Amino acid sequence: MVAFVLGVLSSILATMILVLVGWMRSSRPRWWLVALLARLTGTGVHRVYRRQSSAEKDVARDLARARWVRVLTGRGNTLTRDVFTPLWSDTTGRVESVRVLLPDPDAVPGEWLALRAAELEPIDPGFTPDLLRNQIRANTSYLSSVAKGREGIELRRFDLPHLYRVIVTDQAAYITFYDRGRHGRHSPCLYVRAPGVLYEAALHFFSTTWAGSQAVPTEQSPDTGAPNS
Repeated sequence: MVAFVLGVLSSILATMILVLVGWMRSSRPRWWLVALLARLTGTGVHRVYRRQSSAEKDVARDLARARWVRVLTGRGNTLTRDVFTPLWSDTTGRVESVRVLLPDPDAVPGEWLALRAAELEPIDPGFTPDLLRNQIRANTSYLSSVAKGREGIELRRFDLPHLYRVIVTDQAAYITFYDRGRHGRHSPCLYVRAPGVLYEAALHFFSTTWAGSQAVPTEQSPDTGAPNS
């Protein structure tokens, strides 16, 4: 009888473990646990995306709700896509201020762009420093044209290592940690809410970089090479 009861309990326990594992593998419960830990620790982390590209729908949703937006990015290809289009066309009816930081393609000696290109060349042989600079110039030209037709949009250039992409709104932030040997869209991304330690860190990082950045020249020469995906 004891052996029978132990056998039944073992089966129930095994079933519960399998259910728990399956539950944990789904994204919503995993995010719920992350959010709970964020509340307990004060970090503000509510979601973790294995790939930045997986966050695009959520980014678009938060941009549509934002009063202000701050963006620091690498090439800036995402800025020319559907995710950000409502900001440039002002269809959200809410955003009052947008500040964008892009790398300076004309920086001398430009070692940061060369270093990032070297990190990606093994997985993308066509990704050279010249290509990276040309894509940044094309995206800068695009945003410069947008800013001319809309108030509240500011664009500046920075000269720093390519380590993060940061999107900050008055409510939340998305922080991408650029991996070596991976394009930004394949790198992991954190979603953090205000208030929180990481949200404040992301906003401080942007503000500090903005303070040391340079204005984009009035005449920004576009490049013929279109941004790749």
